[in-house]
Amino acid sequence: MISVRIRELAVRGEPYIYAALRIVAGAMLAFHGAQKILGWHSQFMPHVGSQLWIGGLIELVGGALIALGLLTRSAAFLVAGQMAVAYFQFHWKLAIAGGMWLPGINKGELAVLYCFLFLFVAAHGNGGVAALGGRGRKTPNS
Repeated sequence: MISVRIRELAVRGEPYIYAALRIVAGAMLAFHGAQKILGWHSQFMPHVGSQLWIGGLIELVGGALIALGLLTRSAAFLVAGQMAVAYFQFHWKLAIAGGMWLPGINKGELAVLYCFLFLFVAAHGNGGVAALGGRGRKTPNS
């Protein structure tokens, strides 16, 4: 009886819980981008046009779009790819010795989690709770 009620609550709350996950993850990613592009709470700003600067721009714009629920699928897919590049190029660096391929060793946990989280968001879309979409409105690129 209790498990049935818990399931009912979970089913009713799912769109809002997913929206909270999407909004928080997008906002956190946008903040990382703001650090790189705008220098907010950071001592490091990459050179304009460099690979790190372009990555920061993708984080800032993509994270904001995801948080707002605008062009969610496209933005999340692009960001997931960027996080895969971040892991392979900047964390793992294709080194095998000493367990350097492990995210816990090469400090790439966040890149891996963001990659798979945003792949999930790309597959799921905005979930119907978005800045301009409203609940229940389905668009091809929501």
